[in-house]
Amino acid sequence: MRQPSVIARRVAAASVSLVVAAGAAACGPEDSDAKGSGGDSTPHKGGTLTVLNSQPQSDFDPARLYTSGGGNVPSLVFRTLTTRNRENGAAGAKVVPDLATDTGRPNKDATVWTYTLKKGLTYEDGTPITSGDIKYGIERSFAPELSGGAPYLRDWLVGAADYQGPYKDKKGLSSIETPDARTIVFHLNKPEGEFPYLATQTQFTPVPKGKDTGTKYESHPVSSGPYKVVKNENDGEHLVLERNPHWSAATDDQRKAYPATIDVRSGLDSSVINQRLSASQGADAAAVTTDTNLGPAELAKVSGDKELAARVGTGHFGYTNYIAFNPTVKPFDDPKVRQAIAYAIDRSSVVNAAGGSALAEAATTFLPNQKSFGYTPSDPFPAGASGNAAKARELLKQAGHGNGLTITLTHSNSKDFETSPEIATAVQDALKKAGITVKLQGLEENDYKDKIHSVKTEPGLFLAHWGADWPSGGPFLAPIFDGRQIVKDGANFNTGLLNDKSVNDEIDAINKLTDLDAAAERWGALDRKIGEKALVVPLFHPVYKRLYGKDVKNIVISDWTGVLDISQVSVK
Repeated sequence: MRQPSVIARRVAAASVSLVVAAGAAACGPEDSDAKGSGGDSTPHKGGTLTVLNSQPQSDFDPARLYTSGGGNVPSLVFRTLTTRNRENGAAGAKVVPDLATDTGRPNKDATVWTYTLKKGLTYEDGTPITSGDIKYGIERSFAPELSGGAPYLRDWLVGAADYQGPYKDKKGLSSIETPDARTIVFHLNKPEGEFPYLATQTQFTPVPKGKDTGTKYESHPVSSGPYKVVKNENDGEHLVLERNPHWSAATDDQRKAYPATIDVRSGLDSSVINQRLSASQGADAAAVTTDTNLGPAELAKVSGDKELAARVGTGHFGYTNYIAFNPTVKPFDDPKVRQAIAYAIDRSSVVNAAGGSALAEAATTFLPNQKSFGYTPSDPFPAGASGNAAKARELLKQAGHGNGLTITLTHSNSKDFETSPEIATAVQDALKKAGITVKLQGLEENDYKDKIHSVKTEPGLFLAHWGADWPSGGPFLAPIFDGRQIVKDGANFNTGLLNDKSVNDEIDAINKLTDLDAAAERWGALDRKIGEKALVVPLFHPVYKRLYGKDVKNIVISDWTGVLDISQVSVK
């Protein structure tokens, strides 16, 4: 997902829409056996599920949402060609069919993908869903007034680079063909073996052209999922969903749709959300959150209470916090200086600054430590748990800094325990042991984002983070290390300005693979190769810890989103 700092766009990640909220990482959730935890474990139909969030579910239009796996709340209303597998842990990192009969049929070089829709698909009004509706839904996502979704289609589809959507160009995209009402064919500019992952994005939601109201569509989008929108106040601050009577479980084996109503209330302070979930009184007994973690102090309190501890969902989302170097800025143009900093890092103190081992896991690879990403254990500059100051000093001496070095570290002033002052101070303290004096430059969030994402203003050393659009190495490594993705006059994420032909060629070669397990192995090997260049220093992968109400049952937390999947829960 791109950096959450860029949008809740990318991780306020598994959050609001899984849109991304602070990320998480690593293996399967600790409570993967939590289905039906507490009392009667049998899921029941009926009742109201309350969702308590800090961020509103804004822009509730499938064209404008940037999600991973279709999002959490959005996925209740918007079905897509494919979706994430709704299972606990690593099994949930797989892509599965949704509206389509399979995950897609590629041609020999993965430049053409064909899908067939299931029979019997209908909207909330009972009218049939057609392949033409999916084509139209994708095309409207190109309209400037409906921007905000994932950018891949503009790059991947033939002839889409300058397309302005169906309101201005009624001819549509010839690279999307609908030979009949159940078949849709996509023609791509280059091989993309991970197209089935992209097809989970809400831009692949069917939209009936006759019901499209443009920018007003978000107030009542036509549902293809188990719930329909009956209220949307203050741009998603209060969203009420009720069962779609024309949804059929016969065509949807992923969403359970147990509650009769889902009441989403946002704009709440995170501490208030956790207090309400902890108390679990009245309607809050059947409440969850999709974007609010427990903080270190709250977690300590909850851990001391067996009843509360039993109501904490633990999840891991593909997300990495790291130090970024700009090698065009001295002294970071010298690989030995970058290596010295990598050796000097005290990951134990950084993890403690992020809330402790329950909320963060030390990282030595850029890829999250999950199989689906291609995680391959690697540590090119082993610092141990608390840093290798001696090795760092040795490298600094070789680089001509035997008397020490003074540098500046840029960070955000947001209290996110990721790029915030706590993490910056932990880095500062560790480097001091190696003779490196670190001056801290804290910026307000908007200024921080503007500075680090501009090639013209990018500092030499700063804290950064990246989350996954889907659980694979592709959307993790390519935006950060593919030289062709360097953006000189816009938001740039290739912070190390790496433009290595061998890296670019390997990214292209892996993208041709439709065997995702084989691709994962290649992504892991590429991660190791890039890691040796010391353009980033991986620090940690966050862990999600979220409370849920005492009457919430059937807890499912996958490694795709890292958070409770509200399409699975039931309430008393």
